[in-house]
Amino acid sequence: MTRSTLQPKVDVRRSAERDATKISWLDSKHSFSFGHRYDPANTHHGLLLVNNDDIVTPGSGFETHPHKDMEIVTWVLQGSLVHQDSTGHSGIIYPGLAQRMSAGSGIMHSEKNDSWRLEGATHQEPVHFVQMWVVPDENRITPGYEQLEIDAELLSGGLVPVASGMDVHDGASAIRIRNRYAALHAARLQPGQSVELPDAPYLHLFVARGAVTLEGAGPLAEGDAVRFTATGGQRVTAGEASEVLVWEMHATLAG
Repeated sequence: MTRSTLQPKVDVRRSAERDATKISWLDSKHSFSFGHRYDPANTHHGLLLVNNDDIVTPGSGFETHPHKDMEIVTWVLQGSLVHQDSTGHSGIIYPGLAQRMSAGSGIMHSEKNDSWRLEGATHQEPVHFVQMWVVPDENRITPGYEQLEIDAELLSGGLVPVASGMDVHDGASAIRIRNRYAALHAARLQPGQSVELPDAPYLHLFVARGAVTLEGAGPLAEGDAVRFTATGGQRVTAGEASEVLVWEMHATLAG
């Protein structure tokens, strides 16, 4: 797919416009239709179907539940999250550690706030994370799991590959996803620092924390997102300490 076949568009979606699920232990905001919050006009952008901004209270979390035929990437902003799945994989995910679960032919897993109490010590805080889903290249693959520490790379202030199925990122410090047309980048920016967005038919920019300015579109606050079609190369500049997540996608879902 080339940009020449698409109409250029920069679609800003404000944080307050998102649907939300709020219960006793979970505050979840959905960039796209999710669960019973269904909007047929807002099902995906490019290959990205889910961009959930979740806060889970201490001692709580998602009990064991199934997934199928999805590449699920989890990025923690604050606190830590415990993952366990039916293939025997387990891990603790924390800021700077990328995690990918390939649901493939079917997997069961749980995700819970990694709060703990030991004699003389207490660690009790919410866990704040973004969970993102993209479709795989093919269905019914063998389920899989990967996690990778990339905190050191983020110190550069540039866009760092977090998860990628694209050949261009072979050898880079990124977890692998089973979609050759998609890659997730992250940047931690100090005030005044900026990054240039990739050039791709579809981009999705999410301000995970802080506040930035997007060249040509103006200020973006925490929780704001931008969907780009047939346009890229704009600069994103931090007005305060910020973290942004950028999906680069060279294909889209049919229909």
